[in-house]
Amino acid sequence: MPAPDTRTPTAQEDLALLCRAAEHAGEIALQFFRRDPKTWEKPGAGPVTEADYAVNSYLAETLQAARPGYGWLSEETPDNTERLDRDTVFIIDPIDGTRSFLQGSGSWAHSLAVAHRGQVIAGAVHMPERGFTFTATLGGGAWLNGAPLTASPRAALDGATLLANKFSLASKYWPHGLPPVRRHYRPSLAYRLGLVAEGRFDAMLVFRDTWEWDIAAGSLIATEAGARVSDRHGHALRFNTEHPVSSGLIAGGPAIHGALMHQLG
Repeated sequence: MPAPDTRTPTAQEDLALLCRAAEHAGEIALQFFRRDPKTWEKPGAGPVTEADYAVNSYLAETLQAARPGYGWLSEETPDNTERLDRDTVFIIDPIDGTRSFLQGSGSWAHSLAVAHRGQVIAGAVHMPERGFTFTATLGGGAWLNGAPLTASPRAALDGATLLANKFSLASKYWPHGLPPVRRHYRPSLAYRLGLVAEGRFDAMLVFRDTWEWDIAAGSLIATEAGARVSDRHGHALRFNTEHPVSSGLIAGGPAIHGALMHQLG
């Protein structure tokens, strides 16, 4: 009998695992899509559907069986402190954009990431209804369906395109004046980060506290495409923290990111 493989997987191997799992997760989710799935309200967190739970169950079983030494953090799994003792963890949002899923829109995604000692090293954002898969590994670039991604090189804030909800442009947030941008919106945070990585939008931001599972994969994809990604205060992101939230999120080409931070004071 051959000896068990005790070698530490590479980021590329982890990404391949994430992509295989995300593709099958999409097949599961599509069985419920536009078919009136059972839905519940999570207090203070919005809706969750039987599709979210089915995808989470599949991913938890498949990914943890493949990497039994990794910790686990998922929106749909009760959290515990065991993951804090692991150097490497999965950070998973089974369906990012559940409201979009329920509305029959295609702007929802499976967000799957692997973080090592607080830094994401592999990430996949898969959008089954649209046929998109954004991927990245640390130091390996960012890709959309195998094509390389480059974030927007735009330098001028005036007229830049910004993915944000309408409340983000309230004057109370901008002591140096409202940024002269053109606002757009997509419901999935993971998708917004992918769109910034793709260069289709110059930047995105969110001011509310943001769960790690919403942004882990997408933040790596945007960074590897050349965007700068930080919390709303300009601080670098860390993952697998005891309270797994970021103080908001700002992502964009380096010049636009800097200009937004200036406007924020």
